[in-house]
Amino acid sequence: MRRLMLLRHAKTENDAPSGRDQDRRLDDRGRTDAAEIGGWIGRHPPFPDLVLVSPAIRAHQTWEIAWESMKGAVPNPQVEFLPELYGADPAQLLQAIHAASTADPQRLMVVGHNPGMHELALALAGSGDAQGRKALADNLPTSGLAVFNFAVEDWGDVAFRRGQLILFVSPKLLQESSRD
Repeated sequence: MRRLMLLRHAKTENDAPSGRDQDRRLDDRGRTDAAEIGGWIGRHPPFPDLVLVSPAIRAHQTWEIAWESMKGAVPNPQVEFLPELYGADPAQLLQAIHAASTADPQRLMVVGHNPGMHELALALAGSGDAQGRKALADNLPTSGLAVFNFAVEDWGDVAFRRGQLILFVSPKLLQESSRD
């Protein structure tokens, strides 16, 4: 059994001072949301053994802030910054997941960007949480987290429509559930 966690970066500023998209930073809401989703992850094991992060500043910041909120509750995962995650489509993201076979983690997290992350989540979901699948169909929002299980022994065997969506959560959904 393998567990995959797809985390979209948190909310960002509209433009970077450099004018480069990769240099966009998190805004205040993004910092708050990244901390909130990180805290949630820290309270809901199992935790990732390996984290693959896009090198874009917003993805790096999302991981760092989320990690700060997890520390103490979560063992230190291996973290790799992969240039190929920036702007990746679902097939490219799946290639990065397959390449995780080398490190062979039981639980893998990918921190990246839409539209690729959302499209990947939709393509992977073959079964699982019906309510989560319905919510995920609309969007993988900033700081959104989709968690899948795969009944495989190797990351190279992860395939589209073979994932079981365990849950879909976002800061907005967490706030709505805390009001209930």
